[in-house]
Amino acid sequence: MKSQRMCFSCHSCGKGVEYFPGEPNCEVLRDWVTVSHWKGLGSVEHYNFCSFGCLKSWVDAQLPRVPQVFLESFKEDES
Repeated sequence: MKSQRMCFSCHSCGKGVEYFPGEPNCEVLRDWVTVSHWKGLGSVEHYNFCSFGCLKSWVDAQLPRVPQVFLESFKEDES
């Protein structure tokens, strides 16, 4: 009986890496970045990223954005 292969996916770009159940994550995800996000008491989410660039993209998407129109309202009148 064959073991079924599974897949970790990059949370940002979707790139995947296949593994067999029982393989250590440290071997399967070599050179990847894993982030643990504590959501509350006993609640944690894990995110896997294939590169620091993908991690940065994900982090940037988590940050609130200041609307550009608000930032432009501070410009001095050029007339």
